[in-house]
Amino acid sequence: MPPTALLADPIFRNHLADRDHPERPERFEAVVRALEPLGLARLEPRAATEDELLLCHTRPYLETARRDIASGRLWLSTGDTDIGPNSWEVAARAAGGVLNAVDAVLAGRARNAFCAVRPPGHHATASRGMGFCIFNNVALAARYAQRRHGVGRVLIVDWDVHHGNGTQDIFYTDPSVFFFSTHQWPLYPGTGRADETGAGPGEGTTMNFPFPAGSGRTEILGAVEQSLVPAMESFRPELVLVSAGFDSRIDDLLGRFTLTDGDFADLTAAVMAIAERHARGRVVSVLEGGYNLAGLASAAAAHVAALTRCTARGTWAG
Repeated sequence: MPPTALLADPIFRNHLADRDHPERPERFEAVVRALEPLGLARLEPRAATEDELLLCHTRPYLETARRDIASGRLWLSTGDTDIGPNSWEVAARAAGGVLNAVDAVLAGRARNAFCAVRPPGHHATASRGMGFCIFNNVALAARYAQRRHGVGRVLIVDWDVHHGNGTQDIFYTDPSVFFFSTHQWPLYPGTGRADETGAGPGEGTTMNFPFPAGSGRTEILGAVEQSLVPAMESFRPELVLVSAGFDSRIDDLLGRFTLTDGDFADLTAAVMAIAERHARGRVVSVLEGGYNLAGLASAAAAHVAALTRCTARGTWAG
């Protein structure tokens, strides 16, 4: 069993290929080039079905997004997400590929997986695409793992510099999905206050750490080690998902955090330790932001190299 599998569908190059936009095809190229030396096993790509998209998104939203894209609009009518004529196909393949990664990890065909997808997903709510996102890839992965594979409890760790408002919104009242986020505050989209902790049955299963510009290893790794790790002793996730945003790296174009490549490796180790203790080491990581191409590439490589250091027996070889 390979320790780490990679989803890298060439179709991800096609979204916004003719547009001057921070979320550009070169992001995918930079990540794939940086990961080539690792020689990772590749996952088969596929498109998510409409029924799978309905696991997290409303039918009216899917109809709106499909209509917006087919009509030749330059952006979704629901929010600040640029689109092109092939955006539905690319976004559906991103979501479907992530579901294939879930299948591979839960079936034991890989210890863990990294999905180098475009467009990103964590800002997409059930009824609204926004913030460069069309479908919420990581939310779909969580719900798919529960419905298709019978997984009970899922942890989502989001270290993107922007708060994953869509993911939080989808699971805010759901006690079976624990959402943990570190993010810059104030910054787009303006959500993710520390007192946003879930509601109703989901109270206590959302954990937000809004930090000021300039924050880095001490704050972010500290939140994982001092708050998330103890919380998982009672939650005990059966699958761990990562919204891996590398715009929290130093010198990103859209954020002002100061994480280094080594910090991402250590964050990965901390998250994998949670997975080893509670989830049989099962981790699926999904690319979100990261807009400085060189920084995105080196941070993603550090993250994935750390994923691969999980031995075949599921112990951490740090």
